[in-house]
Amino acid sequence: MNKLVARCLLILALAVGINGCSALRPDLKAPRLALIAVAMTSGDVFNQQFLIRMNVENPNDRDLPIKGLDYKVFLEGDGFAEGKLNKPFVIPANGEIDFDMTVKTNFVSGVGRLLSRLNGRTQVNYSIEGDLLTDIRFLKKIPFEETGSVNLATMRPN
Repeated sequence: MNKLVARCLLILALAVGINGCSALRPDLKAPRLALIAVAMTSGDVFNQQFLIRMNVENPNDRDLPIKGLDYKVFLEGDGFAEGKLNKPFVIPANGEIDFDMTVKTNFVSGVGRLLSRLNGRTQVNYSIEGDLLTDIRFLKKIPFEETGSVNLATMRPN
């Protein structure tokens, strides 16, 4: 009988512990990300470097400390760039922030296909997915997946 009681108590303790951990996890809405500009900063036939300007909106009533970002960017359905941004920033409560990131790609990886499909258009459909890496206890990653369109002629490198 003692073994049965001990097992029941152990199961109860584990259930309470698991529920307790999830109760500590903050209840946050996912921020919304948008790609607002893309510009080539340098390049040759084999490698290109682009400056991407992003906007992120925080729908929460608390600041979101961000340590970085894991991302994949698709333009017109083709893989364009992927990587990790290790640049901390804070998204203000119920606010937004713009940030720039530099990405490297190569002609073979999709830039050539993209250019051939644009036929002179500057408006491009995009999707971006990944994780915001936070500095919040019990919530280290916030996944995101966004789509939209961006005008490639809106930003020129400095």
